[in-house]
Amino acid sequence: MTADLHCHSTFSDGSLGIEEIIVQAKRTQVDFLSITDHDSLSSSSRAKVLGERHGVHIIPGVELSAWDKKRNAKVHILCYAPQKPERLEGLCLKSCAIRKESAKEMIEKITSLYPIPIQAILKYSTSSKSIFKQHIMRALVDYGYTTELYGELNNQLFNHTDGTCYVEHEYPDVNFVLDLIHSSKGIAVMAHPNYYNSIELLEELAAAKKLDGVEAAHWSNSEAQENEIKNIADKYGLIVTGGSDFHGLYNEQPAHIGCKSTDKENIDKLFAKIKSL
Repeated sequence: MTADLHCHSTFSDGSLGIEEIIVQAKRTQVDFLSITDHDSLSSSSRAKVLGERHGVHIIPGVELSAWDKKRNAKVHILCYAPQKPERLEGLCLKSCAIRKESAKEMIEKITSLYPIPIQAILKYSTSSKSIFKQHIMRALVDYGYTTELYGELNNQLFNHTDGTCYVEHEYPDVNFVLDLIHSSKGIAVMAHPNYYNSIELLEELAAAKKLDGVEAAHWSNSEAQENEIKNIADKYGLIVTGGSDFHGLYNEQPAHIGCKSTDKENIDKLFAKIKSL
C-alpha cells in the first residue's frame, strides 16, 4: 500500500493538472492520494470524481499558509478531510490575497531588472489562485536570463533570507489556522517542519495538543531529521505522514509521485481520527 499525502497541481504551484496527477499516481501504484494545493480546495470535488474513475482513493486536502509570530517565520499546515470545508474559504481567500500582494511587489522588482512582459509570467499562473515565484522564474527561463528554475539566479533573487527580489508578507497566525482547521472538522498536520526550521514550534504545538500529526517523510529531511520528527510524534501521540510534495516541473528537488509516503499504520490512524470527528 502506498499513500502520497502531499502534492500540488496547477491550482497552485504545480505544473500538472489534477487528472494528470491522478493518472500518474495510478501508474506508480499509489493507492491513497491527497492533492494539497496552497490555500485552495478547488481541486477537491473534481479530484474525487477522477479518483473514482481511475481507481485512486482521494483524501481531500489543502496546504495552508500560516505564521509563527514568536519566531517571525512562515509555517505550512496540511489540512485533511475537512467535513465543513466552507469554514476554510475565508482563510484561503485571505492568504491568496496576501500572496498576490507579495507577488505583485516581486514582479515589480523583477521587471525593473529584466525587461520581460508581465504576460510572460501570467500565462503560467492562469489556473492558479496566486502567482508563485516559480511562475516568475519560468518566464525568466523563456527569455534567456537563465537555463534553470533552481540555481544561482533563483538563489540570488528568491532566497528566503536575503533574495534581492523576494517579498513575503505575514500570513494568519498559526494558532488561528489550527483552530479553524479543527472548527472545519479537519485533521491538522504540520508540513515539512525542517524546511522552515519549525522544530521548536512543532514541540510547542504538539505539547499544547494543537496538532493531530506531522509530516516526517519528505525530501527535505535527512534520515536523522526524519527520525527526530518521528520521536517527537511518538512523544506526543501524533500521526506520522509522508508525501512527495510533488510540483512536477516546479519541483525544487527530484520528487516523483509516491517517492515518499505514509505507512499503513498511520493511514489507519488518520482514517480513525477522521471517523471520530
